[in-house]
Amino acid sequence: MKFAGIWPAMVTPMTEQQDISIPAIEQLTNELISYGVHGLFALGTNGEFHMLTKEEKRTVAKTIVRAAAGRVPVMAGTGGNSTREVIELSKEMESIGVDALSVITPFFVPPGPEELSVHYESIADAVGVPVILYNIPSKTGMSISADTAKRLAKHPNIAGIKDSSGDFDLIKAYIDVSQGEDFAVFAGTDSLILQTLQAGGHGAVAATANVLPDHVLAIYDGFLAKDARKSEEAQASLQALRDTFSLKAIPSALKKAVELKGIPAGPPRLPVTEASGAELEAIKHMMQGYQK
Repeated sequence: MKFAGIWPAMVTPMTEQQDISIPAIEQLTNELISYGVHGLFALGTNGEFHMLTKEEKRTVAKTIVRAAAGRVPVMAGTGGNSTREVIELSKEMESIGVDALSVITPFFVPPGPEELSVHYESIADAVGVPVILYNIPSKTGMSISADTAKRLAKHPNIAGIKDSSGDFDLIKAYIDVSQGEDFAVFAGTDSLILQTLQAGGHGAVAATANVLPDHVLAIYDGFLAKDARKSEEAQASLQALRDTFSLKAIPSALKKAVELKGIPAGPPRLPVTEASGAELEAIKHMMQGYQK
């Protein structure tokens, strides 16, 4: 499997009662595939993985795998704090039929570099599908160093990293230390997609692609075609959407934008609440700007 291109970091649609909405997940899956995305990334930060039970995670993964029906690969987040817990869920996801696993670093009590390396190597040894590292220090309190990435890139079942640090120098370091390895570096910060590609990265796991898949794909397609204007304009076009993300806690604004586009993403899970009032009006105004 080729780890490259644009993989939407899918939201997890829910009903007004805060239950998983299987019909809306199917609708979102089909909608994204119709645009030509290269893969689907489920159960990440914007997918509210930290709010879901293990059974709900299985339901989400089963629904997306079934709806995708082999048209694109599906990557599912299985990260957690204990190595045992991650291996158990990873094996279940493999049996469901996901094509790759995204494993966020442990959080709350950050392990040291050696402990982190052993954590990832143990997971990769235990499953038969590729593992993608997930670095998001603002949420976990720790970061995967370039040295650790260099070690892990040599593991035959660790296929890449998604970096959401917002630190381009770190992304560049991941690219540099993994030269010669079969190791993909994905931008997880949507403002850095083009910059990552230009530095030798492989693509992006992009939250904005839930709402603007055509814009995000245009960054990648323009880059491949050496069309600087197309890729730069597409990259710049994401900013208005990204600016709304700070209005409320993740993924409230994003889910509302998806809903305004016609897919019933529903509310985020409590304690995060739906956008309303001035926040909602700002999101509506932003979406109207994309319709001009």
